[in-house]
Formats: sequence, C-alpha cells, structure tokens
Amino acid sequence: MRIGTKHYRSIWRKGRKVFIIDQNSLPNKFSTLQISSSKEIASCIQEMRVRGAPLIGVTAAYGIALAMSENPSDNNLKTTCNTLISTRPTAVNLSHSLSRMCSVIEALPKDERSDKAWVEADKIADEDVIQNKLLGKNGLTLIEKVSNQKETVNVLTHCNAGWLATVDLGTALSPIFLAHDKGIDVHVWVDETRPRNQGLLTAWELASHGIPYTLIVDNAGGYLMQKKQVDMVIVGADRVSARGDVCNKIGTYLKALSAWDNDIPFYAAVPSPTIDWTINDGTTEIPIEQRQPNEVTMISTSSIKYKYNLHGVGSPKASNPAFDVTPARLVTGLITDKGLINPVSPINMNKLKNILATDEREKR
Repeated sequence: MRIGTKHYRSIWRKGRKVFIIDQNSLPNKFSTLQISSSKEIASCIQEMRVRGAPLIGVTAAYGIALAMSENPSDNNLKTTCNTLISTRPTAVNLSHSLSRMCSVIEALPKDERSDKAWVEADKIADEDVIQNKLLGKNGLTLIEKVSNQKETVNVLTHCNAGWLATVDLGTALSPIFLAHDKGIDVHVWVDETRPRNQGLLTAWELASHGIPYTLIVDNAGGYLMQKKQVDMVIVGADRVSARGDVCNKIGTYLKALSAWDNDIPFYAAVPSPTIDWTINDGTTEIPIEQRQPNEVTMISTSSIKYKYNLHGVGSPKASNPAFDVTPARLVTGLITDKGLINPVSPINMNKLKNILATDEREKR
C-alpha cells in the first residue's frame, strides 16, 4: 500500500536486516523499526508492534531467519521456535510458519541453514500477498452483488484486518479496496475495537485509500443492523476450525449474533494458512489469549498515559480476553484464496481441505 508517494509492505528486509512498520505508533505517527535479532522479533510480536495473524506468521518466519544467521545450531532453532510460539497463542499462522520453517531447515547442514531460512521466509511473505489478492477478488464478487441492487454498499468491520495485519492488501479489507478501485460506492462502518482501538488503524488505511468510512463505538453495530444500515459484515480471523468456527478479536461473536438476528450476511476473510485442520470444535479447542488487565484499566497513547482509579478503593479489577469464537452456524461464508465457502458446511470445508492437499502435493 502507499503512504504518501511511497509503497510499503508491513514487513520487509534489506540484506539480513528486517524492517517493520511500528503499529504501536499508529495512527498518530508513522514510523519504521529495524529489527536485528530473533529476540527483538519475539518482543515486537508480544508487544503488538506487529499484529494480525498473517503478519505474525511472516514475522516469526523472519525471526527464524535471523536466528539462523546468529547461530544455525539445532538447539538455537528449537529454542527460538519455542520462544516465538509462546508470544501469541491464538493466531494459528504463527505455528504454521514456524512448523514450515523448521521442517525446511532441520534437513539441511548447518552451513546452508542461514541462506535457506531467508529464502523460505521471503516465500512465506510473498505467498501472503498472493493469497490476499486472490481472497480480495473472491470477496469482491459479494460486494458486486449488493452494488447491483443499491447505490452504496455498507460494510461493517471489526478490529483491523487491512494491509497492516498482513504483508500487504489485507484480508477483510482486501475486497473493499478492490471494490473501491473498481468504482463501486462502498462505505465502511469501523468498530473502534476496544481495548487497543485497532479500528483507528482501519480508519487510517481507508482514509489513506480514499474510501468513505465512519468510526463507531463497538456496541453501535447492533443498532445499525436493526436500522438496516449494514449490508454485510466482513471480519478477519486469527484461527478457523475444521468445521468453520471463526476465532477473531473479542466482540466478533456479538456482531455475528446481531447479524444473524437481523438477517445480514456475516463473512470471515480467511487465507488458507489461517485454517487449523487439527481442531474441529473451535468454541472449546482454540486457546484464547489472556492479555494484561492494564490494557483495559489504562489509557495509553504515544502522548499520554492515564490509569483509571476508583475513588477511595484503588484500581479497578479487569479481565482481558483478546479473542472470542463465532460458531460456524452463525457464519454465512468464508472468503478464502481458494474460493468462497458458502454456505459453511462439513461438505464444503472438506472440499477446501482436499483442494489444499492437492496443491501441497503438486508443490512437491
């Protein structure tokens, strides 16, 4: 995507140095960071300087590449993988990338590991961009159908699933970018997404692309759906189960319930590596990250820090689950790089699994 006149990916490398856009500075300030070690990669993921399941996976791949440049031993490979896998437990792209990197590197002699690790990490990054382009084209067909019936297509999103959450283009926003570029009048309702306000990142991405949007508080979505001001909901995902349960940022489940009650289609935009075929019941089997309570009890920006206080009794107690799971029965369809899964059903999910298995065999 373009920032001013320059094209950026969310992560890139020059030689054996990795660079990221520091998402903790956005949207107030645009800044980049150079990352020089695998430990710094782990910190950037944990601190959400990079975020979004696809981008986390790619960042971890570059973390392995940095580790192999530091020390290509079996022990360092294992230690780095264990460190990175623990940073964000919910996003399956993380384990997918680490498993792929390790399987490639383990079979190599130590003097070849560093070069091959960088090549493989680059492949994972490039594949993410390709997947998002294909996903966007498949999702565009859904927006086009609505645009044939009404002048403006109103889409509601939750959290940030734009290009900042991937290497480029995004997942949930990819069809929206393509629709706008094609001349379709599309407007986006942007959930602010407490407690980290990732909706501000979505607003920045949309504004930078010239797409009309309105930032709303998280609990306004149901009201807008009741008032028939939402045509479809498109969200991203951090993990999708084999039967189609969608794990995404906390609050997504409530949007799905509102959409179901108001007969509004609810879609999840999902690159194929985000599907965890080892898990069937996402509502019970997907691990939910519990983040620090101070994200709820403290307002923290680049310019101010303010901690809530209850007069006379101290700081409020808080719980901060980062994700929830929307059961497959509430999901109208999955927008994937391999096509639309619509409706979400065991038969259609198995078809997708077979397509992916065939693709994997052909690569070999």
